[in-house]
Amino acid sequence: MFKGFKQKLVKVKKGNIFCKFKGNGPPLLLLHGYPQTHMMWHKTAPELSRYFTVVVADLRGYGNSLVLSGGKNHINYSKREMAKDMVQLMDKLNFKKFFVAGHDRGGRVAHRLARDYRKNILAISVLDICPTLDMYESTNREFAKAYFHWFFLIQPAFLPERMIMSDPRKWMKNCLDKWSGNHKFGNVEEAYLKSFKQKKRIHASCEDYRASATIDLEHDKKDRNKKLNIPVQVLWGKNGVIGKQFNSIKIWQKYTSKKIIGKAIKSGHFIPEQKPKEVVQQFKNFFLNNKI
Repeated sequence: MFKGFKQKLVKVKKGNIFCKFKGNGPPLLLLHGYPQTHMMWHKTAPELSRYFTVVVADLRGYGNSLVLSGGKNHINYSKREMAKDMVQLMDKLNFKKFFVAGHDRGGRVAHRLARDYRKNILAISVLDICPTLDMYESTNREFAKAYFHWFFLIQPAFLPERMIMSDPRKWMKNCLDKWSGNHKFGNVEEAYLKSFKQKKRIHASCEDYRASATIDLEHDKKDRNKKLNIPVQVLWGKNGVIGKQFNSIKIWQKYTSKKIIGKAIKSGHFIPEQKPKEVVQQFKNFFLNNKI
């Protein structure tokens, strides 16, 4: 699926981050979401590597990357700590400045990267999310029904872990089917399941969500009034919850002094797999217009 890409376990301060990379243009880091791995970019990364040096990485706790205990207040899965992994990864690959695009959980890590490492991040694209703080603060019945997994996965350990472990395939497939509108993912589902079904990674992914409901909100509240002052692209699935319940451009515009570039794509949640050609075109137009 990633023909011509090199793969590597890169040692960062807390452990190893798994990544694949290819290309000769400006560096572009692609970050995945839940319950997936770097493999979610398999339809877009090869084409993007014609224009960028593409790096696809597994987030801490996912895929083949390091797994840690949650730590006090779930700190080890705070987006601040997960962002540190990624800036260290890119530094080890000799990329001091780079573009980043993140889908779902990866979008939240991308947001934190832009906040904590402004000198390193040239521009960001976030796919099918609004900022965590805004989403929690605007929670209503419709949002809670649609995003019930947010409130399930943050329950104390090891209640959600044990329930998911009873049938990890069924839980993962439910997420993929429900959020995509029954998109056919094909063989890549087995690649997702290979890592997702591991007990330690089920726990890590729950810690990711627990962090977002606790320490991430603390960090976000402190930064609420600080503008990013970098180009931000926002893409969302027209058929998904973000498209139906949130005004993405209006919300994200609060976070940067630059004019938001945004578009609804006729898709469910998993835009890079459901509409790969459009994602490639959107990334090309946005990032190449902001290269230094």
